[in-house]
Amino acid sequence: MADCLFKEALFWCSTGNENSLEVKCNLCPWNCTIKEGSVGFCKVRKNIKGKLYSLVYGSPVALNVDPIEKKPLAMFMPRTWTFSIGTYGCNFDCSFCQNFDISKNVPEIKKPSLEIITPEVIIKKAFETGCKSIAFTYNEPTVWIEYAVDIAKEARKHNIPLVLVSNGYIEKEAREHFYPFIDAANIDVKGFSEEFYRSMTKGRLQPVLDSVEYLFQLGKHVEITNLIIPGKNDSEEMICKFLDWIESNLSKTVPIHFSAFFPTYKYFDSQKTPPETLYRLKRYANSRGFENMFLGNI
Repeated sequence: MADCLFKEALFWCSTGNENSLEVKCNLCPWNCTIKEGSVGFCKVRKNIKGKLYSLVYGSPVALNVDPIEKKPLAMFMPRTWTFSIGTYGCNFDCSFCQNFDISKNVPEIKKPSLEIITPEVIIKKAFETGCKSIAFTYNEPTVWIEYAVDIAKEARKHNIPLVLVSNGYIEKEAREHFYPFIDAANIDVKGFSEEFYRSMTKGRLQPVLDSVEYLFQLGKHVEITNLIIPGKNDSEEMICKFLDWIESNLSKTVPIHFSAFFPTYKYFDSQKTPPETLYRLKRYANSRGFENMFLGNI
């Protein structure tokens, strides 16, 4: 940070173009090539003089005490409070984003060094508020991986469990660096087709599935959320493939949250999800032997 007030980012390299000082970000599957003075797709990783920096390290925009069930985690440390933290930025562009006020409306970020909220302060706040865990949530934690990892290292010193609420859109090297610190995760599998991801999030499905599998293989507590959008990802065929994948690659005991959609942000072509749709999907999953089904936003 010698020539900049921001934190140098992890997972990037120079493109070797000395004339333009371009860098390549290797954090997520976008693999953005970023010109000097510009930011990547997530809007919070900037090329400054040929080095990539995080613009949000130590600058959370949301610090709250939440019931852990709100994440949602239904079967990890139930009836406890978690200290929730989020920043600006996201590496998806979901047309139906529920938290667009912080994930997409990124203002000009200025960094007076005195305003940094250090990982040590986060741990202190968690203890002061009686929280039993810390949750990386609200916006996409992947885009502030530097801050999250430093908080995680500090939390480990104090035996505080860590919760990740994520879209799972991260590259293999970054995933293997970040996810071992996590104790429990809820990954949002937004729809079970590449076409849905391409048209509704601008991302891809396969990297998300890779993340879920990796967390499961690590032995972490994993729960999955599927926001049900009428006419988009609620077909019998898509739900069947979704459950088939969980059965084949994870376990029927993995908690699944079917959550209701409400029109917001840029997507208003679908009506809000009828409660009966969620009840029907839950009955179908139960009939297939899935043990832990939960419904949200009803």
